[in-house]
Amino acid sequence: MKKIFYGDKKDQFGEIRLPEGEGPHPVAVVIHGGFWKEQFQVDLMHDVAEDLTAQGFATWNIEYRRVGQDDGAWPNTLLDVGAAFDYVLELSKEYNLDTTKTITIGHSAGGHLAMWLAGRHKIQTTSDLYVEHPHSVAGAMSLAGVVDLETMHDVHHFRDTSMGAEPNNPVADLLKGSPKDVSERIKAASPLELLPFNVPHVLVHGALDIHVPIGISSRYHRIAEELAEFVKFVELTEAEHFMLIDTKTEAWAAVREEVDLLLKSI
Repeated sequence: MKKIFYGDKKDQFGEIRLPEGEGPHPVAVVIHGGFWKEQFQVDLMHDVAEDLTAQGFATWNIEYRRVGQDDGAWPNTLLDVGAAFDYVLELSKEYNLDTTKTITIGHSAGGHLAMWLAGRHKIQTTSDLYVEHPHSVAGAMSLAGVVDLETMHDVHHFRDTSMGAEPNNPVADLLKGSPKDVSERIKAASPLELLPFNVPHVLVHGALDIHVPIGISSRYHRIAEELAEFVKFVELTEAEHFMLIDTKTEAWAAVREEVDLLLKSI
C-alpha cells in the first residue's frame, strides 16, 4: 500500500494497492462512509480494499474533506471525491491500470458518493460541482448507500421532530441547508436526481439496516428501472449496516460475488 496525495490539502489523498501480476489491472475506487463526518476516515475500508486487491483489482481507497472541517461539506466534499476519482488517470501513468474498467464501490455515505460519481457527467454547467470531461465510471456499487439525499434528509427530520431531539441531520450538514432551501444542490448531489446515467450499477442493502433504511435503495431501484437504467438491487435478508464491509461475513461474500459479476458486465 502506498499513500499518494491528489491535492495539497491534508485529506486529499488515497491509498493505492496493487494485485499480483503485471496487469493491466481493473481499478476499484473505494469510498468510506460515516455520514460524510470528520471523525470517520479512510481506515474504515482498509479490509475491503485489501480483499478487493487480493481479488485482482488495483484499489484506490480515497480520503476527502468532510463535514465538521472548516473547508468540508458543500461543495468541497464532493469536489474532492471527484478529483480523487479523476486522479486514477494520473496513477495510470505510473501503474499498469486498465482505466476503462474503473469501478466505484462505497459504503453508506460512501455509497452515495460512488453512485454520484457514476452520474456526475449529468451535472449542469451552472453547478458548483460541474467538472468538464470527468473520468468515466465503468460500473458502480452502493453498499447500504444514501442514494436518495432528499428521502434520507426527511427520515432524519421525522426522527428528530417526533422524538423531540436536537436537530441532527447529516444531509443538511453536507448540503449546508435543507433540500427545500438548496434545491439546486440536491439536483447536483443526489444520485437519484441524476438518473438515468447509463452506467451499470448495483445496490446491495441489508434488510436489518437501522442506519440507512433499505427503502432508500428499493425506491431508487424502482425509479431507476422505470427509466430503463442498468441497475440491480440485492437485498440481504440477514445483514445489518456494517456487515456489508466486514470481510469475515457472508454478507461480504455476497458483495464480492456482485463485484465479480459487475466487472464481467463491463
